[in-house]
Amino acid sequence: MTIPLGISASSPPFGPDRTPFDAIGGEVAVRALTDRFYDLMHQTPEFANVRTLHQADLAEARQKLFEFLSGWLGGPELYVKKHGHPRLRARHMPFAIGDGERDQWMACMTRALDECGLSDDVKAFLRPRFQQVADFMRNR
Repeated sequence: MTIPLGISASSPPFGPDRTPFDAIGGEVAVRALTDRFYDLMHQTPEFANVRTLHQADLAEARQKLFEFLSGWLGGPELYVKKHGHPRLRARHMPFAIGDGERDQWMACMTRALDECGLSDDVKAFLRPRFQQVADFMRNR
């Protein structure tokens, strides 16, 4: 499944007036990426371990990740305005996150990035940054 997010191969990925948020297509694209990520997590057996770390209803998790990614990618600071500083590690500390959970989360996000029709330049920029965040979340 490919979800087009408004990036063409000829679009320069970033610049002084073009944040990653802009480059992937803004709010609609960030929402599509977030939704695809959680759809994959929920539906794909290989992500079952990381899925069990979430509540049965993923609506709140979807909304919070969307809000976080919006600001993290250079768009509106929705998460900060609503919840304060993300304090990612502290907020994830109640959950046992080891190498396996990190790797499942990252595989799920990588698949979502690939399925959302992002340009290779944008994916090449985002993947290592997501990997850095995923690695930082490990607490076991």
